[in-house]
Amino acid sequence: MQLRSALLAATVMALPLAAQAQPVTGLYVGAGVGVNFLQQESVSGTVGGITGASGQLKSHIGPAGVLSVGWGFGNGLRAEIEGNWMENKFYSASGFNANVGSAGGWEQKFGGMVNAFYDFNGLSPWIVPFVGVGVGYEAVYLTGGQVFGPAGSTTVGSATKGGFAYQAMLGAAFPIPSAPGLAFTAEYRFMGIAGNRNYSATFTSGDVSAGGGVRFTNDYNHAVLLGLRYNFGVAPPPAPAPVPMAAPAPAPARSYLVFFDWDKATLTPRAQQIIAEAAANSTKVQYTQIQVNGYTDTSGTPQYNQGLSIRRANAVAAELVRDGVPKGAISIQGFGETHLLVPTGPGVREPQNRRVEIIIR
Repeated sequence: MQLRSALLAATVMALPLAAQAQPVTGLYVGAGVGVNFLQQESVSGTVGGITGASGQLKSHIGPAGVLSVGWGFGNGLRAEIEGNWMENKFYSASGFNANVGSAGGWEQKFGGMVNAFYDFNGLSPWIVPFVGVGVGYEAVYLTGGQVFGPAGSTTVGSATKGGFAYQAMLGAAFPIPSAPGLAFTAEYRFMGIAGNRNYSATFTSGDVSAGGGVRFTNDYNHAVLLGLRYNFGVAPPPAPAPVPMAAPAPAPARSYLVFFDWDKATLTPRAQQIIAEAAANSTKVQYTQIQVNGYTDTSGTPQYNQGLSIRRANAVAAELVRDGVPKGAISIQGFGETHLLVPTGPGVREPQNRRVEIIIR
């Protein structure tokens, strides 16, 4: 029993979280910030005064950001348009016939992508893994690029070169229970830019300058982003229905017994006193009906006793009306020698069975 209660409690506690893990439906927006790692870029051309030299440029880890707007289809699939930006600073060079050792300048990338995602809903109420792919156009802006060597330095002219870009994403969303539709996101992205990018370059050694050019032949990026996503299609959970107030228990019925002499329907002084008490108490409670039920003992025939029980009930009802009880509130019934208060055989003169019962409901 304790185990079953614990499982039920855990299920109830998980319901708010589960509500947040529903598939993305309709319009959503997202934003993320993080860092980008740029793999070593291959460069060839006139570098450091050497024609046909080739090598690699190394860069520091730099900032990255992304904004997106998309549409969820409610079945785990969603599509979005993304705008991104990232930046990396060069600090070192290798290769180039070992005639260079340091580098400078920045490479900034900004572009737009069209992405498709699939969310793995239902695996967990508090985390939703997802995968995605995207294609688009990425512009690469190179500024202040320099490669230094013993014979001089090569300065790459600032320019923007663009090309086809592709990317793959792997991440997870963490729904925020207190804000339906809002989720924290964490993801890894790989982006590659296809094709070569050619830049003009100037070799400088002392007072001597010579023109030339360099070619960047690969651009591979690894980004880790943290962000937020808001789905406009998620409605807030309905407010819990108010707990209905328990109806007040009906007031217990009050009962009064009026006894009669044998074969009589006339009221004794004691009977009148009891009826007056019943009439007075009926004004102190809220009632819907006052029942007046007549009975007899088993002496006499059943037919005679039935009529006698009704005469006794009518006598009590008339006294109640004289004591101020509305006539329309009184219900009169005769039960004859049935419903005996004291069980007896036939023909027995039992005083307690010769009665009228007043019931105030």
